[in-house]
Amino acid sequence: MIVTWLYVPGDRPERFAKAAASGADAVIIDLEDAVAPARKDAALANVLAYLGDRPEGGPQIHVRVNDLAGPRGRADLAALAGAPGLDGVRVPKVESAAGVPEPGVPVYALLESAAGLLNAAEIAAHPAVAGVALGEQDLAAELSIADEGAMEGLRLGVVLAAAAAGLPPVAMSVYPDLKDEEGLVASCVRGRARGMFGRTALHPRQVPAIRRGFRPSEEEAARAREIVAAAEASDAGALALPDGRFVDAPVLRRARRVLELRERLAP
Repeated sequence: MIVTWLYVPGDRPERFAKAAASGADAVIIDLEDAVAPARKDAALANVLAYLGDRPEGGPQIHVRVNDLAGPRGRADLAALAGAPGLDGVRVPKVESAAGVPEPGVPVYALLESAAGLLNAAEIAAHPAVAGVALGEQDLAAELSIADEGAMEGLRLGVVLAAAAAGLPPVAMSVYPDLKDEEGLVASCVRGRARGMFGRTALHPRQVPAIRRGFRPSEEEAARAREIVAAAEASDAGALALPDGRFVDAPVLRRARRVLELRERLAP
């Protein structure tokens, strides 16, 4: 499961290898918002050159294409078709299942409008879609949302759509303050508690903080160890711990997941 996704502008090829060496699980080379219109042709050429000569190993490499509603996005997809070394395509402004392309690699659909949110379930269920995420800045602008509580409600809807379609948990959007490491960690902790997992980063320095935020605490791990130990020592389908906590199969699965994440995300 991908925990950290790192954006890098497509018109900065000197940063591609640095992004790949950052420790991120996936690098997203951006052809859309991070690239000025006059530099988009060069950015696409950079991406194709990098994919054609990509070294073995390292993180997954994904490309965020331009809006498929316009010729630029369609040209991006056509150029990327069959490109070696491409692990996924990130598609902005998806508003319906009919707008999901089938490029032959996993598609990650960005829901950035009211229409996209209303159709989240059908988009998530499309067979080409490997994941969905919110484009929160575009969405907040369209809906004039300035309240975090309202945004939390929208996030939950996408979390439900992804889960119902059998997709991985929804990754969180970028945290724009590059200097606020503790704020980023705290935000990731809250996101994990609300069913989200993983996050996109704007800078390599955010990658370790995101991992910290999604790593269960030692207190959580201790509780999980107690649950697993009690379950393994009992032949009952359900049991109560000495402090009264009830343990059944879903609780045990969650405890094992906590321990797995604690181990996987160790520094």
